[in-house]
Amino acid sequence: MATIPTERSPDSSLAFLREGYRFIGRRCDHHGSDIFQARLLLEPTICLRGRPAAELFYDTERFVRAGAMPKRGQHTLTGRGGVQGLDGAEHADRKAMLMSLMTPVAIRHLAQLFDDECRSRVPAWESGGPVVLYDEVGRMLTRAVCAWAGVPLANSEVDRRTADLHAMIEAAPALGPRHWRGRRGRRRSERWIGQVVDRERVGTLPAPDGSALRVIAEHRDARGRLLPRRTAAVELLNVLRPTVAVDRFVVFAALALHDHPAWRRRVRGNDEATESFVQEVRRYYPFFPVAAARVRRSFDWQGHHFPRGRRVLLDLYGTNHHPTLWPEPERFLPERFTGWRGDPFALVPQGGGEHLAGHRCAGEWITIELMKRAVTNLTTTMRYDVPPQDLALSLRRLPALPPSRFVITNVRRTA
Repeated sequence: MATIPTERSPDSSLAFLREGYRFIGRRCDHHGSDIFQARLLLEPTICLRGRPAAELFYDTERFVRAGAMPKRGQHTLTGRGGVQGLDGAEHADRKAMLMSLMTPVAIRHLAQLFDDECRSRVPAWESGGPVVLYDEVGRMLTRAVCAWAGVPLANSEVDRRTADLHAMIEAAPALGPRHWRGRRGRRRSERWIGQVVDRERVGTLPAPDGSALRVIAEHRDARGRLLPRRTAAVELLNVLRPTVAVDRFVVFAALALHDHPAWRRRVRGNDEATESFVQEVRRYYPFFPVAAARVRRSFDWQGHHFPRGRRVLLDLYGTNHHPTLWPEPERFLPERFTGWRGDPFALVPQGGGEHLAGHRCAGEWITIELMKRAVTNLTTTMRYDVPPQDLALSLRRLPALPPSRFVITNVRRTA
């Protein structure tokens, strides 16, 4: 039996926070192996990267999600009792509920709401000063996804709700004030959405048929029970929060267009080129760094022993940059996706495996469609200047974002 390479440090948690997205990849390179073991949060943890590792990691016969997410992540990013931490029949039931929202018609409807938001904001950008794209897109996505989900949102609430959703996204890997802002944002958001669920259930807030609010608030489990109020709120936030998080991908797309201006012309009016561009943005830029699971029962893989209950991390960023999967992984090359037929274990910015049966993000198709609409607006609907600013993307920051949040000026309509 081969020994898993092991870090000598008594605990590598601070090193993980210091190195961010590169933590696992650097140690894999050092050990000459796509598997190693370290202590993280004082617990032995097996770290993996690459396609074979992803295929293993998303085997639900070998891994469970219950207890894998650290509590700091549950108290900020995912909430407690949500689909991300479920297994077996309960996970299948909850995932099917969420996947029922992801019809082509529904996805196009959300994308159109976002498109309308983008186009409605351009006149204000024309007459105003500098535009911080991350802030603007976050607010537009909040308005669009709430309208789509059937969640009422007054104009006076948009900034506060967007800030809380952003705080939840920022908080899981953070220490200090950023983490505590995420906890406060989670508590406020769950209270807000819990009240919305209550109103829908008593009939004072009729939600449209097929809307996320109605589907989740009225969902019954295998025993015919409604989801507890808090659980329903967590799952509805699992629709709102990841959608708003697409604002990071939109900023990355704008950054890619700025760094590779030839692609501005190539994507105009060309859906295939836009699709390839969007997929490469998702591969190349850092989104969520890792996914976590626990070993269901002891097993051996490639000569390595995985003991029951051991926490395992899959390096999402490292898999998306693995040289055996992606030639010249540090180059931005959308051409690599021309004619690409997909691989659920190679491109994993939002998780791998199957959407319905596994733990891959239910909203991945929404992400792609929203990004395509954003790219079209950035290249066709308007023109703008990118003034000097700090656009350096640090892989040490979790989650990553340019310090300037991408500022544009001199916006003018073209369509």
